[in-house]
Amino acid sequence: MAAEACGRHAAGWALPLRPPLCLACAVGTLGDGGASLVRKKHALSRLRDALAWQTLPVIRLLALDERVCASLVGALFGMCHTVEDSDAQDQFIEVLVHLVVELKSEQYLRCILDESQKELSKATTMRGSLPIFTLLGKLADAIPVFADILVVKHSNLVDHLPLGLMYPNEGVKAAVCYLYGKLYSSPVGTERLSAHFEEKLCGLFLNTLGHAQTKELQVNCLGLLKELLKSDHFVSILMNNSRTEEESENSDFLEGENPLPLVLKKFLLTRDEMLQAASSHCVAAVLVHSPSRYAPAFIHADVPEFLFECLLCNSEILIWSVYCCLLLLTEERLFFSKCHTVYGIESLVRSLQDVLQLNNVELHKQGLLLFTEILKRQPVEITLFTNRGVCLDAIDVLMKTMDCPVLEVVVGAVKAVAAFLRKDHLSSPPVPYEKLQKLLEAVLKRCADLSPPQSSKKHAGDLLFPVSQSLSRVSQRQGQLLLNTLESFRSACRLAVEYQSDPMAQENAFTAPGSESKETLSNFSEFLLRICDNLCIPMVMNYLERAVSSAVMEVFISALNTLFMVVPNMRIKFSKKLASSSFIRLTLELKARFCSVQSNPALNQACSRFLCNLCLSLYSATEKERISAQEEQEMSELLQKGLPQLNYTVAESLLLLAENPEAFSLDQSLCSHQHCFILLSYFAYTLGDRFVPEAELFLAIRNFLLSAQDRGNCPPPYILRAVLYLLAVCQDKGKGLDSRSLCTIRRILDNLPDLGLVYVHCPLLLEFFLRYPELMGRFGHQVLQLWFSWEDCSQTETEEDGFGLPDQLSSANPLLPILKSNSSILLILLDLVCSSSVEVAQKVLVTLRTFLERSEDVLVCDLLRSRFLQILQQLLVESSSASLQANRNLPILLSLLFLVQLRSKGMRELDSTDFKLLHQVSNLCGKCRPRDTDLLQPSLNFLYWSLHQTTPCSQQRAVAVLLSNVSLLELLQKVMECTWTRSFPSEPAYLLPEDALLCSGWLLAASLLIYQHRYNAEVHQTLTLDLTEVLNAIIFRKKKPILLLVSIMQFLRAVLRQNFSSSLLVIVIQNTAHGATQPQPSSLEDAALHPFAMQQVFSLLVSLQNLLVHVYLQKDLLLSQAVVACLETLLEYLCVKNQDVALHVASQPWHRFLLLTLLSGGQKSVLQPEILRLVTLVSRGGVGCALFCSRMLVQYIWVVYWNLPPAHTRSQILLWFCPSLYLCPIIIVLSSELPFHAVQKLTALTERILFFWCFCSIDLDHLEPLGRRGEAYREHATAVASLGACCGLLESKVLLGITASLPVFGLTDLNFQVRELPVCDPAVCGACEQERECDPTQQKY
Repeated sequence: MAAEACGRHAAGWALPLRPPLCLACAVGTLGDGGASLVRKKHALSRLRDALAWQTLPVIRLLALDERVCASLVGALFGMCHTVEDSDAQDQFIEVLVHLVVELKSEQYLRCILDESQKELSKATTMRGSLPIFTLLGKLADAIPVFADILVVKHSNLVDHLPLGLMYPNEGVKAAVCYLYGKLYSSPVGTERLSAHFEEKLCGLFLNTLGHAQTKELQVNCLGLLKELLKSDHFVSILMNNSRTEEESENSDFLEGENPLPLVLKKFLLTRDEMLQAASSHCVAAVLVHSPSRYAPAFIHADVPEFLFECLLCNSEILIWSVYCCLLLLTEERLFFSKCHTVYGIESLVRSLQDVLQLNNVELHKQGLLLFTEILKRQPVEITLFTNRGVCLDAIDVLMKTMDCPVLEVVVGAVKAVAAFLRKDHLSSPPVPYEKLQKLLEAVLKRCADLSPPQSSKKHAGDLLFPVSQSLSRVSQRQGQLLLNTLESFRSACRLAVEYQSDPMAQENAFTAPGSESKETLSNFSEFLLRICDNLCIPMVMNYLERAVSSAVMEVFISALNTLFMVVPNMRIKFSKKLASSSFIRLTLELKARFCSVQSNPALNQACSRFLCNLCLSLYSATEKERISAQEEQEMSELLQKGLPQLNYTVAESLLLLAENPEAFSLDQSLCSHQHCFILLSYFAYTLGDRFVPEAELFLAIRNFLLSAQDRGNCPPPYILRAVLYLLAVCQDKGKGLDSRSLCTIRRILDNLPDLGLVYVHCPLLLEFFLRYPELMGRFGHQVLQLWFSWEDCSQTETEEDGFGLPDQLSSANPLLPILKSNSSILLILLDLVCSSSVEVAQKVLVTLRTFLERSEDVLVCDLLRSRFLQILQQLLVESSSASLQANRNLPILLSLLFLVQLRSKGMRELDSTDFKLLHQVSNLCGKCRPRDTDLLQPSLNFLYWSLHQTTPCSQQRAVAVLLSNVSLLELLQKVMECTWTRSFPSEPAYLLPEDALLCSGWLLAASLLIYQHRYNAEVHQTLTLDLTEVLNAIIFRKKKPILLLVSIMQFLRAVLRQNFSSSLLVIVIQNTAHGATQPQPSSLEDAALHPFAMQQVFSLLVSLQNLLVHVYLQKDLLLSQAVVACLETLLEYLCVKNQDVALHVASQPWHRFLLLTLLSGGQKSVLQPEILRLVTLVSRGGVGCALFCSRMLVQYIWVVYWNLPPAHTRSQILLWFCPSLYLCPIIIVLSSELPFHAVQKLTALTERILFFWCFCSIDLDHLEPLGRRGEAYREHATAVASLGACCGLLESKVLLGITASLPVFGLTDLNFQVRELPVCDPAVCGACEQERECDPTQQKY
């Protein structure tokens, strides 16, 4: 065969191989019947190499002579079925197939087919036909048209193939199946061989498939089956669709017939992953034609069970195939009812855990899709997760997929989350609320991370337009992810609502006693509200800035609607926040844009339900004080009926308000549209969402009222309430109501049984009624009464609300500007005090008090006093004593009268109205009993203030009026006597009403004593008091209120100043009070002090001193001043009665100790006026006491001065230390009575006081703006000047300092005695030589 040795053939047959090959020799050797097999195999090998490396030259040479080519093909075909060596047969077949493919001539194919037919026909055994079947199969595989030629032109060959399947050789069967597979892969072959399959092949094939043992036969059978399953006709034949349903459900029948599902299940039982994958492919190929038709057979054969078992493998192909099969099986209900999903869910979850570790996105998507479908289609009555651990693993799988960078995988995972959040999937206690929270948070955060940040903060209603923005501008995947995320959130909300009726799901039943668990439904529900506010709503609002999808908004609105029921106690707050965030506007715009012309019914229904629930929730929040079940039911029916049809824009809705329903339709649909829009506007406006322009809304509402009046139709109270509120809120933007509109409103309101049915607690509504005289005159009284009745409710509501309501409901302060502009409203308020309940009257009193404090209009007080007089006169005339005491509003009225009296600042001349009021109030007091505290307290305060805040002329007349009222004086005596019988509580935190009444009684009695004595007024009834009881009230002061002690001391001072000689007061001692004879004084001192006894004086003195120390340490200025004043008055009384006793009392050593105790309280103690007054009092005890006080006082003054902060100016120092000159009058008095050596000591002290005064008075420019303090400084400067003149100590520079201050205080008429010293005299200024240096050059000190 070498080209060099061949001389028989031309050189053109030589092929450039190594070694060279003569193609003619190779063909001749193969065709030589006498050549050995070895030579033929060698020639075949060389020819195979030539075809492989020199294909074109070989084909060209063979094409030159068809005989040579046909001879070679015939020789090769002959060798294929004559050679018994299988390896040689494979080589001959391979070369023949390669040669025919390269020749590309149909004649050689026909030649081979003809020869094959001949050989098969004369073959005695099918084993010899194996090479022919193999050759035909490979030719069909290599040449696409070969199968068509075979079945069309040589169909008789096909009749030999079933015989091969019946031959008991799996090699032959495998070759036949392979050839069948190629034939049926052709559409022509499928059509031509359809009858052949049904008549001959089907049974043989199923038998062969069911009994195949070798892998080759198994693979070829599955390959043929896969080709057959592409045709619905063959599938129907294979699945034997003609069986009845009863036969299909009979497992014994299925086993006996050996159907396809059982055969495929057999392959799933093998450990060969390739066969398992092929089997699952075939199952999927059957099911894809009709899952509902063919799935029951596989399900009854328990194929799904083995498919789930196959998931625990490592082959991605097998897992993919199983996912596809199971996904098709989920479309059949029987797949779930046979509990295959319950059996396989654990395998599926574990498979997903493993698959997520792979880098196969398609596998991730297919697995999550299968998981989603199982979760979604699983029947509620069959629990899917019977093992809580598997449920937790499923949550972990879903959590892990949130970190996947591929968006399609995340979308599939979020779909699975939405299907997973079902009560029956999470029925195994305890419910893993914490894991669910983390899962939801991960889902929402992943979706939020894909959204770009918002450009600016907008309201919800501003995000839908312009309409030109469309979903095409946003990624479809992101939109799908948002939709699935919202579906997950909605599923979680529904889950929380379903768990509310399950006691086992409220909290973790396995929580240890006494410990708190976070695994509770309440925590989960609050989490849903919180994450909706923080993530869900901002995410959707961000999406609306870029696009609007009706599907997304339908799920979003539906989720919000479900949230109303998630946390019932937070429903009102949630509703208010939604309404204040313009969600009413957003929902209306969604309906107008997507739901017109009956489109998007799901979105329309969701929006309508949301608005209905939102309005009903806001109604229960704003009307909780008067909520009516019937009214709420009517409103609910109205909203449910009208909202689905309210698909108009705002402008269109405003136009509808003025339409006439009779002209529009006969079913009153327009009327319901009008009412629904009014309610929506009302609730939106109450929460600050003014999505309708105020001016346009005001005009539309006015037209609505006029239209309703014209047709004689009165809207329901809740619609009128909304109408009035909207008119009140929008009135500032409109032109105001004309007379026709006001008349219409009045007629409508007159037809109501109660104005409270339409009242809204809002300052603007109150201003609306009080703004128009037509409304105020008719409804002002009722509106104001409703205002004060609702006030506390609104305050409580505002305090409890966390969503930031507007300041419209803010107590009574909004009424004050209205009162200033229209003072006639005050008369209505006074009528309310008299006619309303005590609670309302008390609120009116607070409002009037605030108004009186801020009002500067004197005419207001005059108006109120006149009205008070009329009310009191009417009450006293029409009421008896018992009815007056039962009138609960009268005390409030009297309190208000006292407030009006307090409003008068300074002295005022009393007019006739004042005297009439004084007379009426005093008469009213005379009709009361001492226990009528609420009536007497403000009345006595009014009488007391009337006596003090008036001119002397009016004061004299007022005293005469009060003293002429015998019943008043009798009551006053009874009130004061209650002091002895009352048991006081231990240290009350505040002054009790009974104690306050006692204080008022004692102070009024003291004032009457003083002014009766001053004006010598006529007395018609005397007051009788036991002196011992009065003294005991002060001496035994335990538990008594401080103000009561002060009042009793004021009374005692008044009595002491009149030396017990008042014609109004009769003083008795304890025995006389019980009818005994007057006791005689036991000593001369007692006789001089009568009715005091010496023992009583000392007891009172010691008690006052102890009280002074006690109250001074507690910094009670009022009581300390009263005690010192009482001590002064007592000493003055003793001086008048007995000088020796007075001196003896003043010189008690206890006074010095008391003074040292008080001065040790701090550096500023010396500045207190009561201490300086006490120093003056102690100084009256003689020379020693005076020197002691002077020395001590000056020492404390200098110590305080040198410890003052540097920032204090001289004027401030002077302001602080002027009280030190209280001592000057004492020194002046004593200097004229002391011996010479005492005068010298006193002179040195006085000089230091004068020097300190001058040192602080160098810069007096700052004293001018000190105001009222100037009068006090004037007195002090006069005292200093008098002291210096008396002692003859004023040196020229000292005189300059004093005289510089005199013009400031208006002192220019004082004379001084001046003694100048030529040089500094150490004897004189020795006391001050440490403070400043002498200046010899100036000849002065």
